Amino acid sequence: MKRWLAFAPLIVLAALAVLFAGYALKRNPQVSPDALVGKPVPTLSLPDLDSGTPAAVRQAGDGPMLVNFFASWCAPCEIEHPQLMALKARGVRIVGVAYKDAPANTEAFLGRLGDPFAARLVDRDGRAGVEFGVTGVPETFMVDAQGMVVAKHTGPLTPADLDALVAKLR
Repeated sequence: MKRWLAFAPLIVLAALAVLFAGYALKRNPQVSPDALVGKPVPTLSLPDLDSGTPAAVRQAGDGPMLVNFFASWCAPCEIEHPQLMALKARGVRIVGVAYKDAPANTEAFLGRLGDPFAARLVDRDGRAGVEFGVTGVPETFMVDAQGMVVAKHTGPLTPADLDALVAKLR
């Protein structure tokens, strides 16, 4: 009996390995959670980067827009930044949410690369990211004129993504 008890942890470990391997083989790593798509933008107020006063992510009367979660410490965010500047040049309204970032670092990041945002909000503790279902930065949410999230883009935007984004917003 004592001999079997000595092997019990190994048997449990082997069973867990089989269970996790079976799950991993059936899981598609390309699937990103889009739970917010088809639902209204969360009604959140976040501190404005400049003044610190609370501001709504989406205000009444806002037309179609993008909500972009980014951070100064995020290398893909820096890669994506020229695409955000190009969208701004095309007249797309973008609300930037600095995700888990110090305001001074966000200011330096935008000062160095340019500011594509119509509004710059701070999500220092990541609570807004939870409300939006952010899995990492950068993430961009397309919001229609009625305030509904129509699409979500995970990862850095590429030049090829721009036309599709603008078409979904118009």
